Amino acid sequence: MTITTLLFDIGNTNIKIGFADDTSVFAQFTLPTDRRQTADGLGLALSGLCQHMNVASTQIEACVASSVAPVISHLVRKACLTFLGKEVLLAPEDIAIPLENKYARPQEVGADRLVGAYAARRLMPEAKSIISVDYGTATTFDFVTEDTYLGGLICPGVYSSVEALAARTAKLPHIALDIDATEPAVGRSTAESINHGFVFGFAAMTEGLCARLAKTLPGPVEIVATGGFSQSLARVTSCFTLVRPDLLLEGLRLLYKEQR
Repeated sequence: MTITTLLFDIGNTNIKIGFADDTSVFAQFTLPTDRRQTADGLGLALSGLCQHMNVASTQIEACVASSVAPVISHLVRKACLTFLGKEVLLAPEDIAIPLENKYARPQEVGADRLVGAYAARRLMPEAKSIISVDYGTATTFDFVTEDTYLGGLICPGVYSSVEALAARTAKLPHIALDIDATEPAVGRSTAESINHGFVFGFAAMTEGLCARLAKTLPGPVEIVATGGFSQSLARVTSCFTLVRPDLLLEGLRLLYKEQR
């Protein structure tokens, strides 16, 4: 019988759910973060995913989560207890994150940022310093030197910026944010202008901030990217050492494995 760990990255926009064994996150799914959701609704969704993966509740060893949405955390806890018979271990409340937190007010740092920074450190153990860039609801830059979390930056998110633009622009066309070009072009349509503006604009922001801040960190400095937009940006920039869209889920898996 394969023993499985169920992982939850509870964000402001989505809940990412991962199925992991002792070596990797072997499957992941995404549900919307809906504050009108109920614990029963989430529980039924989890039961459906487990059935889809042919994973019985008796095969689930633990449920591990990080969250920036406390209301949803409560629902996930209740859903896992009711439908799977498992308590949820939250990082860092129930599972400590083994990084020294140098934030002026450590409690202000989102659990997702700390878990991502920890995962980046574990995946690149030889790097003196690491910049972890997460393209989520916000774009966050987090900085780690050895086993110390130094702090970071919070910038606008890619998709939330598109939504904000659409909300204030009556005739904005559909924006895919998916292009084949490797260099920006002078847009000859509104869609092309916005696509190239967003994709290469966020690439330039990433390159510029990483180059500037790397000068302040002990080297060598490696850069890891995660989040829904990381793979698109990786096609147009060479500044990333590693691209891991599943970075937070992998971090939760490693946290549980190390402290089990």
